Amino acid sequence: MELPAALIGVSLLQLLLPSDAFVSYSPHSLRRRNADTKRRTPHRSALHASADTHPPPHDPYCESGPLLRNNKGEPWVAQRNRPRRNRKSAVIRRMVQEAIVRPSNFIYPLFIHEGESDEAIASMPGCSRLSAGSVLKEVEDAMQYGVKTFILFPKIPDQLKSNYADECYNPEGLVPRTVRAIKDKFPEAMVCTDIALDPYSDQGHDGVVENGQILNDHTIAQLCKQAACQARAGSDVVAPSDMMDGRVGAIRDALDSEGHITTSIMAYTAKYASAFYGPFRDALDSHPGFGDKKTYQQDPANGREALIETALDVSEGADILMVKPGMPYLDVVLRLRAATDLPVAVYHVSGEYAMLRAASERGWLDEKKSVMEAMTCFKRAGADIILTYFAKNCAKWIAQDGEPCY
Repeated sequence: MELPAALIGVSLLQLLLPSDAFVSYSPHSLRRRNADTKRRTPHRSALHASADTHPPPHDPYCESGPLLRNNKGEPWVAQRNRPRRNRKSAVIRRMVQEAIVRPSNFIYPLFIHEGESDEAIASMPGCSRLSAGSVLKEVEDAMQYGVKTFILFPKIPDQLKSNYADECYNPEGLVPRTVRAIKDKFPEAMVCTDIALDPYSDQGHDGVVENGQILNDHTIAQLCKQAACQARAGSDVVAPSDMMDGRVGAIRDALDSEGHITTSIMAYTAKYASAFYGPFRDALDSHPGFGDKKTYQQDPANGREALIETALDVSEGADILMVKPGMPYLDVVLRLRAATDLPVAVYHVSGEYAMLRAASERGWLDEKKSVMEAMTCFKRAGADIILTYFAKNCAKWIAQDGEPCY
């Protein structure tokens, strides 16, 4: 029987050519092909192994190595998924960016006092206690960069301080006057006010003191008066920072009973007894007169405890939940984000600000890059709102980089 000529040709080719010439160029077959080649062609170091006291260098193309060669003879790791493809240019990095910081995310804390001129705060370079005129200028300046939400912190003269902090609900006090002035000139601005007794207390604590103890319910009675006073002045958001048990529900009822049903509550839900508050207390001259605040602020060692406070604040009518401080407590921000659908705020506190400013002034950090990285980390952890003394600076930097201010 005579074979067809085509079959004879194929058989001859198979006899004349190496078997791997007919292997497809898949990663598996290429690895086998490379290995076969290596077996047939010993590395020259192997030929002289007896004269060389050192083992031959690792060959990445050997049978156990990670590399192949592609059809162009170039190194090739046989891997389909390559995350770096989504990082290859600034355009695509921006397109797939998960956490985006905008000026509208910021709340800008402002220190105010009764003086006619500004007073620099030594432990917070770049921050000052602002006079009545200066606070309006600062609000106007920040708003042109897209920062439209502010929170006020007053330095109260010593002669107005008392254990029951009655000055906190004086309708002609420093905070109500400033709120009215801002809302009159900038009705589109959103003004938040701090609800706590410590700036007004001669004891330097967030509550009424009796025999060295902080009285929870007596304090709440004062806080309700303070919140109602500030709402009447035009505060858009009251922010109880005292950490008394049950204060959110009591304040909500006090506001609603006066018809302030649209006044929001931003609760300091997870406020820790932190060492990072020092410069803030310098700014307000509100250091504790005795002891510390560990009987009402949370233990920095506790994360799950924040979820207890979260459940209580949500049930009592809080509109926004806050974590304070910020960077050391990103895990707590993440816990709150997972536990609630309410907006989550984070406070980048005075000590964090002071550290970044000091390192930047000494040339140890690039201020813009390090600050914006911190802000991005807050958003990545789950924060919707960021309270930071860098708010105006960040908004300027965002504008310089061509981002929209909204």
